[in-house]
Amino acid sequence: MKTIPQLAAEIVAREGGFVNDPDDPGGATNFGVTIHTLRRLRPGARVGVEDVRALTREQAIAIYVEHYFTRPRIADLPEPLWPTVFDMYVNAGANAVRILQRLLADMGLDLAADGVIGPQTIAAAHRGYDMAPSHLVDAYGIARRDYYYRLADQRPASRKFARRRDGGKGGWITRAEEFISARFHLSDAQHRERVRGWG
Repeated sequence: MKTIPQLAAEIVAREGGFVNDPDDPGGATNFGVTIHTLRRLRPGARVGVEDVRALTREQAIAIYVEHYFTRPRIADLPEPLWPTVFDMYVNAGANAVRILQRLLADMGLDLAADGVIGPQTIAAAHRGYDMAPSHLVDAYGIARRDYYYRLADQRPASRKFARRRDGGKGGWITRAEEFISARFHLSDAQHRERVRGWG
């Protein structure tokens, strides 16, 4: 198993460098750390776009380890879930936990989707993993992929993150599939059929 800083370094590499895409609700972002996150982490400071641009890779890794892994209590989940939930928490915040909670509820476990990893979620995640040790990580990754598609269904400006200009899989979809066994990846034809209604 990789260390948490190693997982964070992989996320930083996946996120890439500085961008300020007007279609991204996160605003100015560097290594995946948004301007809103920096403002929250630096109360009282006047954080602007240049502060985001100046963020270093090492600072981003430290932010991820502390605020996106340790504080949300991802370490209390079954270890095989750590890489995918951590990656999704960086990408979608508490929605990463809600996706897991809904998945566990669909498995018949009594659990509310509140986005918080507390005692009930921890117990349910371990129970769910015991029920399906060979499948839970894939099931979570598929639920992630479905989340991205639904988000793009509802917000046309976000479709470019789920579908490339040539119609192929966009970054969101390929990112989710990094954590899914190859046998569960959508074929190019299946992806194109899924997004056909987007025009």
